[in-house]
Amino acid sequence: MAIKQTAGREALGEFAPKFAQLNDDVLFGEVWSRENLLSLRDRSLVTVVALMSQGLVDSSFQYHLTNAKKNGVTKTEMAEVLTHAAFYVGWSKAWAAFRMAKEVYQQEDIEDEKAIHENSMVFPIGQPNHDFAQYFTGQSYLAPVSTDQVGIFNVTFEPGCRNHWHIHHAIKGGGQILICVAGCGYYQEWGKKARKLYPGDVVNIPVGVKHWHGATPDSWFSHLAVEVPGEQCSNEWLEAVSQTEYSKLD
Repeated sequence: MAIKQTAGREALGEFAPKFAQLNDDVLFGEVWSRENLLSLRDRSLVTVVALMSQGLVDSSFQYHLTNAKKNGVTKTEMAEVLTHAAFYVGWSKAWAAFRMAKEVYQQEDIEDEKAIHENSMVFPIGQPNHDFAQYFTGQSYLAPVSTDQVGIFNVTFEPGCRNHWHIHHAIKGGGQILICVAGCGYYQEWGKKARKLYPGDVVNIPVGVKHWHGATPDSWFSHLAVEVPGEQCSNEWLEAVSQTEYSKLD
C-alpha cells in the first residue's frame, strides 16, 4: 500500500514545490511503499543507520526513530542496531544517536503505559494538571467527574509522582475522601508510616491533618478525590516530599 506523505508540501510547497513533490510522491509514495522488496521495518533500520553515519541527529532523525518504533523496531533491537553501527560510523555519532533514541523510546513508553493505565479504569485520565503543577513532584493529570453538589475529580499520578504535604482547612465540615481506582500509590499522614493504596481502598482525610498522597515509583496511580462540603474550605500547601523521604518507603 502506498504511503501518503504531505510533510514536503506543508514545509516547502511554496518555496520549493518540485522538491516537495519528490519528497512526498517519490521518496515516500514510491520508494518507501515498495514493501514487496523491503518491509517498512527494514527500511526504517536502513534509514536510521544511514542518518546516524552522517552524524545527523536533527528532527529528521527523530522522525525516523519514531517511525521505526511504529514499524515494529523494539527498544532492545534499536539499541543493538546502534551499538553494532557504532563500530563502523564512529563512537561519538553513536552517543548522539543514543541520546535521541532514548528520548524517543522513553516518551513512547510513557504514552503506551498511560494508555494501558487509562484502559484499566472506567474514568478518563484527563489533561495535565498544570494549574496545580507547583504543588506536585512529577507529572499528574486531572479529570473532573462531577462539579455539581460535590466536587469529584479523578487524579492520576505518573510513576514516582506525588503531591506536596498539605492540610485541608474548614470551620465546619470539609476534608477530603480518596477512592482508589487504578494502580498502586501511597498515603501518609505527618508522624505516621505511609500506607500503600490499591484499587478499592478508601481514605478519609479530616481537616487539620498534614498529609500527602501519590504513586509508587514503579506504578501509575489514580484516585477519585471527593471534596467534602464545608464552610470556608481551603487547602494549605506545604513543603515537597523529599526524594530521600520518598525513596525510603516500602
